[in-house]
Amino acid sequence: MRLLLGMMWLLHWLPLPVLARIGEAVGALLFLTVRTRRHIALTNLRLCLPQLPEAERTAIARRHFQAYARSVLERGILWWAPEARLRRLIRVEPRVPLDAIEAGPTILLCPHFVSLDVAGVAVMLETALCSIYTRQQNAVFDEALRKGRSRFRPVRLFSRGEGVKPIIRAMREGLPFFMLPDMDFGEKDAEFVSFFGVPAATLTAPARIAAATGAKVIPVIATYLPGYRGWKVTFHPAWEDYPGGDIVAATRRMNAFIEERVLEAPSEYFWAHKRFKTRPPGTPGIYARR
Repeated sequence: MRLLLGMMWLLHWLPLPVLARIGEAVGALLFLTVRTRRHIALTNLRLCLPQLPEAERTAIARRHFQAYARSVLERGILWWAPEARLRRLIRVEPRVPLDAIEAGPTILLCPHFVSLDVAGVAVMLETALCSIYTRQQNAVFDEALRKGRSRFRPVRLFSRGEGVKPIIRAMREGLPFFMLPDMDFGEKDAEFVSFFGVPAATLTAPARIAAATGAKVIPVIATYLPGYRGWKVTFHPAWEDYPGGDIVAATRRMNAFIEERVLEAPSEYFWAHKRFKTRPPGTPGIYARR
């Protein structure tokens, strides 16, 4: 792992177009060799985008592996490049919503696109935040990840096992909650809500925390700019009347929003995650190889 981090540090000095192309070459190789993750990605795409021809879904999966590998190498820029370089490469639209954050509790809802770390950096260039963090298995990489994500502003990180109380306290102290809402963590604190027409165990925490704190929910999406020119971080308008009186309906609304963003940049969504690992009772699993 130290060797990998050393390589990432060396590569971050390269111009972004060169580094990005190296990442894409690595991703193309991984698509051919990492069969398990390729199967997961193709299964997710078959379920979520059945209207597309198989060849097109395969092409999206291949580009996804390229985009993901590229994002891993580009973390070196996020972790070690000067602030001036990051500000040149990250285009924020329309801007980090500091006024909304300063006005009261705020949830920055960031779905799992491959460049989500860029969204975090865009926020931390302007203000501190809090978030949930899963400790990495490798201690060396875990330390590098923590340092890289907190080098501009303090970041208050909580484990999922601590529940929502420390998050709510931090939000009431003025920290926005940078939340990743769309992974399968099992049935606890989740509801089976449609995602592209497939029942998906979906965390209800965004709606529940918004209800408990009166927080504004502001979605933020990070995607690649064309031509290897950097990244675009888009802050969408705060959702009105959210969550309302129905937590399940609010969760479905969240998934519908994510679906729309996925269709705008399908290869950049994290298809290699077992999004439908947890199944409704009596429903068979979907990732077993036939």
